[in-house]
This record gives sequence, structure tokens and C-alpha cells, in this order.
Amino acid sequence: MAAKKQVLGRGLGALLQSMETTNPEIDYNSTITASIAFIPISKIEPNPNQPRKEFDSKAIEELAQSIKEQGVIVPITITKGENDNYILIAGERRLRAAKKAGLKEIPAYIRIATKNEMMEMALVENIQRENLNAIEIALSLEALIESFNLTQEQMSEKIGKSRSAITNYLRLLKLPARIQIELQEENITMGHARALINIQSEQEQLEILKKIIDMELSVRQVEELVAQMKNPKVKTQKSTPKAKALPQTHNDFKAKLSKKLSTIIEIKRSQRGKGTITIPFTNDKDFQRIISIIEGKE
Repeated sequence: MAAKKQVLGRGLGALLQSMETTNPEIDYNSTITASIAFIPISKIEPNPNQPRKEFDSKAIEELAQSIKEQGVIVPITITKGENDNYILIAGERRLRAAKKAGLKEIPAYIRIATKNEMMEMALVENIQRENLNAIEIALSLEALIESFNLTQEQMSEKIGKSRSAITNYLRLLKLPARIQIELQEENITMGHARALINIQSEQEQLEILKKIIDMELSVRQVEELVAQMKNPKVKTQKSTPKAKALPQTHNDFKAKLSKKLSTIIEIKRSQRGKGTITIPFTNDKDFQRIISIIEGKE
């Protein structure tokens, strides 16, 4: 039976067939693929293909404190660079924290790696250890696909994610920049963003984005709103009079109440001032939530 093909998505450890040595002398023309040693931090350069651009300073500080007490438990991964230096493949948080902790050297796996492998391992290491935000993942996947002429199917095999998941990430990059920024800053979720992709008009996408943030809409509410926009009800009555615009006081109240109840209410008003207020709810639990807000229990 043929050996089963391994993929990157099953753990960074699968990439490292290491040989433990204290002072390795590596012959890069031999069959040795990796070793481990303590490397001077001053000789390690950042990975130019690092997908994560921002790091939580508080988390780095906490990790630095842990390193002061226990040292670096999990080695970083590097590859040989130029002028006796090394290039970081994976472990930038550990490297930054080690510097902050005052360490002069750090344990590292030394890998022979191509540019392709460096990008792949940096992406996988970050996804598995830190959870890149959706835009960072999308940009990293796009860079790999374009740089190495990969299909989405090949990418799926390399990082252990389904092809549909990769497609969903890449589709996010088609959204307006403002929506991508709000997603990156976690003001909206990937679910919100995926719902907005189904709206063709950029203007309407941005209008819904504002509603999501101002009214704190759930993903379900946004999906319903998008569905209504794509399939508006057709009026069958002939010569139906055009609805008169609501007075500003009514519109202000509608916006205020919608935000308070976290649902999109509707107000209808005749020319004589008679009308209705409609408050939709998705299920019994949502109904009880709305009642609690109205009764002042929340």
C-alpha cells in the first residue's frame, strides 16, 4: 500500500524531522533536513513572508515574563540566510518575547527551506498558534497562490483546509476596503462579511455595514436583510399609491428603537397619521429577549 501523503495542516511538527545536536555543522548539500541548536538572537532576521503584521504587545509582555521564569520551551524554526545569518520561518512571538526578556540566544530548529516552504510554514504556524484574523489569512493564501501558481485544490491539500473554506477567505478580498478594515479590527465577523459579499452594489454594502455597527445586528439579521434586498416583494395591486415618507420624528424613533431592540423595526403611517409599528423576532428566545428589554429587565 502506498504511503499516505502528509499535508502541512496536520501540525508544524510534521515538517520537522529534527536531529538534536549542541553545535551543528550543517552540510546543506547532504540529505540532512533539519537540526536543533541555540542560535544568537542577533543573527536571526524576520521572515519577509510573515503573514501576521501586528502583534498584541500585552501578550508579548506576558510571554516574555514566562520566558524569564522558564526559558523558551518550544524552539522557533529558522533557515540559513546570507552572511552567517538565519531567517525566521515560524515563532516570531517567541523571538520577540525572548528579546524583551533579555535573552542573547534561543533554541531553534534549523531547516533547509525554499521560499515556498517558508511562506507555508509561517502561515500554518500562525493559524495553528495564534489564529490570524480572516483578512490576514486571505492575504496569505492569495500570496501563496499567486507566487507559486497553485490551484485552490492544491492549497487545500497543503494547509489542511477545505477548498470551500479557502474560497470563502479569498472572496473577502473582493469586498470594499472599509469592510475589510472593519473585519480586520473585529468590528464585524466573517459571517457578516460573507453575507455582504452577496450584495453587488458597493454603496449598498457600505450602507448595510453602517447598520451592522450602529445597530449591532447579528449575522442572521444581516442575512435576512440581504435576502429581502435581493428578493423584494412585488406589489400586485394596480395603481397602488406610493407610500409617503415618514416624518423625521418617526424616522428618528425607528432608528433609536431598532438599536435598542437589536432588530430592524418597521413603521407604517398613513397620510392621516394612522399606522403600525412592527417588531420582528427570530424565535421564542429572541421574543423573550425583546420583551425583557421593553419591560426594562435588561
